[in-house]
Amino acid sequence: MSPKSKTHAHRQEAAAARSSPDTQPTGKRDWIFGLLLVFAVMVAYQPAWNGKPIWDDDEHITKPELRSLDGLARVWIEPGASQQYYPLVHSIFWVEHRFWGDRTLGYHLINILLHACSALLLVKILRRMEVPGAWLAAAIFALHPVEVESVAWISELKNTLSGVCCLGAALVYLNFDRDRKGTFYAGALGLFVLGLMAKTVIATLPAALLVVFWWKRGGLSWKKDVLPLLPFFVVGIVSGLFTAWMERKFVGAEGSEFDFSLIERCLIAGRAFWFYLGKLFWPVNLVFIYPRWNISQAVWWQYLFPAAALLLLGGAWLLRRRLRGPLAGLLFFAGTLVPALGFFNVYPFRYSFVADHFQYLAGIGPIVLATAGITIASGFLARRKPLLKPVLCGGLLAALGMLTWRQCGMYADIETLWLTTIDRNPNSFMAHLNLGIVLAQKGSVNEAITQFQKTLEIKPGYAKAHNNLGLALLQKASVDEAIAQFQKAIEINPSYAEACYNLGNALVQKGSVDEAIVHYQQALQIKPDYAEACYNLGNALIQKGRVDEAIANYQKALQIKPDYAEARNNLGKTLLNTGRVDEAITHFKKVLQITPDHANACYNLGLALLQKGRVDEAITCFQQTLRIKPEFPEAQNDLAWVLATSSQASLRNGNQAMELAGQANQRAGGKNPVFLRTLAAACGETGRFGDAIQNVQKAIELARAAGQPDLVEQLNGESKLYEAGIPFHQQIK
Repeated sequence: MSPKSKTHAHRQEAAAARSSPDTQPTGKRDWIFGLLLVFAVMVAYQPAWNGKPIWDDDEHITKPELRSLDGLARVWIEPGASQQYYPLVHSIFWVEHRFWGDRTLGYHLINILLHACSALLLVKILRRMEVPGAWLAAAIFALHPVEVESVAWISELKNTLSGVCCLGAALVYLNFDRDRKGTFYAGALGLFVLGLMAKTVIATLPAALLVVFWWKRGGLSWKKDVLPLLPFFVVGIVSGLFTAWMERKFVGAEGSEFDFSLIERCLIAGRAFWFYLGKLFWPVNLVFIYPRWNISQAVWWQYLFPAAALLLLGGAWLLRRRLRGPLAGLLFFAGTLVPALGFFNVYPFRYSFVADHFQYLAGIGPIVLATAGITIASGFLARRKPLLKPVLCGGLLAALGMLTWRQCGMYADIETLWLTTIDRNPNSFMAHLNLGIVLAQKGSVNEAITQFQKTLEIKPGYAKAHNNLGLALLQKASVDEAIAQFQKAIEINPSYAEACYNLGNALVQKGSVDEAIVHYQQALQIKPDYAEACYNLGNALIQKGRVDEAIANYQKALQIKPDYAEARNNLGKTLLNTGRVDEAITHFKKVLQITPDHANACYNLGLALLQKGRVDEAITCFQQTLRIKPEFPEAQNDLAWVLATSSQASLRNGNQAMELAGQANQRAGGKNPVFLRTLAAACGETGRFGDAIQNVQKAIELARAAGQPDLVEQLNGESKLYEAGIPFHQQIK
C-alpha cells in the first residue's frame, strides 16, 4: 500500500504521532528526561545492588579454570567450557572478574545500567518510527517489575546485554532503511551477531523489523524490505539451532520431561501467550519459579488458550485496514516470544513452562501499543484536563517503580529467593530441593532433610532429591541411611554419575573400600571426565595399597582439571612416599601457586625438602604452614624436631622447640609417642634431661603398646643419651 492510499484512520494515527511532544527532539529536555530515567532505574533496583549470587550465578561468574587468557580463549572456541555458548556474555564476566572479583556490586550495576541503556535506545527507536508516547513506553519498560528477574539476576546479563545489542542493531538498521548506506547495514549486522553471542533469543529481530516496516508502509517490498534482511535470518536461524543443540548436549534439555506432541506444544504456547500478557498488565504474584502446568490434549478447556490467542490476532488482522498498530504490536509480542513458547526445549521447562526473564524484550510490543493508545487518547483530552496525563502517567510509573523495588528484595540472597518462591508457589519441588541444598551448606542439616523429603512428596521418584537427601544424611553421619538413598537414586537413574560417586564416598566412610572402588569406577564409566571421582578413586586405591593405580587416577584427575589442588597434593604425597622426591616437590610447589594458603601442601613440601637435606627451606615451609593454620600439630611437631635435633647449630632453637612440641603434645593428649619423642628431644636441647627421660619413657610405653618395635629401639638409644646428659642431634628426622 502506498502512502497516498493510507486510510483516514491511519493518517490520524500518524498525525497524532508526529504532533506528540515526546516524538520531537528537544535537546536539553531529552538530557533531563534521560538522566531522570536512569536515576529512577537505579533507585528502583537499589535493593538488588548488593544481592548475593543465586542459583547458577556461580557457573557464570568466571570459574577459576577460565580466569586466564587461555580460559578466555576457551570461552570462544570450546563449546561446553562455559554453561552455555554465549561467548560475549562470558567474556564480559571474565573482564568483570578482573575488576571486582567475586564482589557482586559491580555485576549488578552493569546489569542495571545495561537495562537503562535499553530503555534509552527504545526512546530513539520509537521516535524514529514516529510512535507516540516514546518516553512513557521506555519508562514503563525500564520500571516494570516483570523485568526484575532479568536485571537483578547476575546470570541474566545474557538478557540485558543481548537487549542492548538487539535494540542497537534495530536503531542502526532503521538508519540504513532511511539512508541505504552500507556502513549502517554492516553496523546493524555486526551488532546483531554480537547480540546472538550474548543470547540467541534475539534471533527474531529480522522478523520484528519486517513487522515494523509493514506497520509503517502497509505492505512489504521484496527488494527493499525482505532481501536485505535475509542474511540476518540465516545467521539467526543457525545460531538458534546451535543453541538448541547446546541445550540438549550440555545443559540437559532432553528426556521424558520434554516429550510433548505438536498439539501439546501448541497448548503450552497458547497458555504462555496469555500468561505473559497477563503479567504485563497485572504484575502481581511474580515468582522465580511458577507452577508447571499439567498439559494434556485430552482436556478440552486447555484448547481455549490457543483459540483465544488466535481469536485476538484474528481480530487485530480484521482491524488492520483501519489501524495496523494493534496487529503489529501483537505480532512483535508473539514473534519475540517464539523461542520460549514451548516449541523448542529449554532446560527450565523441567520445572515450569514460563519465567519472567523469557519475555524481557517481548513485552515491548504490548507496552508500546498501550502507551501509544494512552498518548493519543490523552491528546484529545489535553485541552479540557491538561493535568490528567501527567498525573495518571506519574502515578503509573511510581506504582511500577515501587513494585520493582519490592520485587528486588526477593533476590537479596539464595535463601531468601527460595523461601519467597516456596511462599508463592508451595508445590515447587525445585525450590524445596534448592532450599535444602542451601540449608545443608550452612549446616542446618535437619532442616535440609525436611526440604528434601518435601521435594519427594511433591515429586516421588526424583533421583536428584534422593541423592541430596543421602548427602544430608551423610553429613549427619547416618551412613547406612545415606547409602540407601544413593542406591535408590541409582535405581531410578542408572546413569546418575554423581549418585554413584556419592555412594562410593559413603562406602569409604563405612569401611567398605572395595565396594567404593567399584562405584567410583562406575561413575567414571558414565562420566569419564569426572575429576572428583578420579581423585577419590585414587584415595581408595591408596588404602588398598594399589599405589601405581592411585597415581594414574590422580594424574587423570589433573588432566581433566589442572588446577585441582587436592588431587595434586595427594599425588605429591604418594610420590614422596614412593621415593620420587623431586617430582613430589614440583607438585607441592604447583599446589601453592594455585592455592597459596594450602597448609597441607606447604607442610608436605617441608617434609620433601627435609628428605633432600634442605633443612633451612624445610623450616621456612613449616613456619609458613603454621602461619596459615596455627593449630596443625604435625607441623608443630616436625618443626620442633628440626629446631631441637638439627646438626646445624645455627638452625637449632631449643626454647621454640619446647613451645611447639608442648603444644603438639597437648593437642594429642599426651598419647602420641612421636610427639613425646620430640618433646623429649626439645627438653634435652634445653638441658632439662630429667624431663627428657620422663617423656621418652612414656613414649617407649606407648610405642610398645602400639606394636612399633623400630620406634622403641630408637627411643631406647635416645634415652641413653639423655641419661648421659647429652642432647640428641641428627641432620634430618
